[in-house]
Amino acid sequence: MHYEGNIIRPPSEANSILLQITVGCSRNKCTFCGTYLGERFRIKPDSIIIKDIEFAAKYCQRQRRLFLCDGDALIVPQKRLLKILQTIKDRLPWVTRVGAYANAKSLDMKTPEELQTLKTQGLGILYMGLESVDEITLKKINKGAKSSHMIEMGKKAKEAGMKLSVTVLLGIAGRQRSQIHAAETGRVLSAIDPDYVGALSLMLIPGTPLFDDFQSAEFTLIEPDEMLAELRTMIAGTNLSRGLFHANHASNYLPIKARLPKDKTATLELIDRALAGNIALKPEHLRAL
Repeated sequence: MHYEGNIIRPPSEANSILLQITVGCSRNKCTFCGTYLGERFRIKPDSIIIKDIEFAAKYCQRQRRLFLCDGDALIVPQKRLLKILQTIKDRLPWVTRVGAYANAKSLDMKTPEELQTLKTQGLGILYMGLESVDEITLKKINKGAKSSHMIEMGKKAKEAGMKLSVTVLLGIAGRQRSQIHAAETGRVLSAIDPDYVGALSLMLIPGTPLFDDFQSAEFTLIEPDEMLAELRTMIAGTNLSRGLFHANHASNYLPIKARLPKDKTATLELIDRALAGNIALKPEHLRAL
């Protein structure tokens, strides 16, 4: 495989074939993210992508899922993306699902009909990073989208028949807006009604603008119990018709895997026990991105 730079994939795609079709992220301006620092976004040549598919055809016959890397593969023009998906179907017929990251911008660039076509060609799940939907926080972290647009684009993906996994980031609003961030995020998650929610806990990365703000005391990194309180408010305000809410990423202090709405009450009780000191939290040295 011809990998370039940092290769990022969702935790649920750990066992997938990782096919890099873009390098970097088309946005690459979020203040908290250091993944693609200094990396210019570009789409890889079709010739390289085809060679990697041929490699997978020979060496990845036991893997049933494939993930299109990197940060925003959905932004690839429709004709080229369809060609890639068709080649995957032709050369990797055992692959049952293709996934990719998406954001509000790339979803907005696709018509509903184009998304439906991508679905029929095998693109079965999109991973959308909300991080926060508190408008003040969104502006501070330079996310480049508003909550109303995120709701609209999330619903658009769902209506096209895609599975949708949404990522939110505990602690990203700092201390002053922590609970506002949590409540607003629960509201927007309820409006989108994704199939999966993944809650990560903020870890500051040297070299990012947010880390610089932390160093200069312009941003306050909240304590573990405050992140748990934030998570509690978020889950309490999230009403999914039938979805999984995960907070079991390596960055989280308390592993949680809940099916909503069935497990909501038990999950809130679990968090309350942890906040009361009756459940040990993950020590700092075991956390990771």
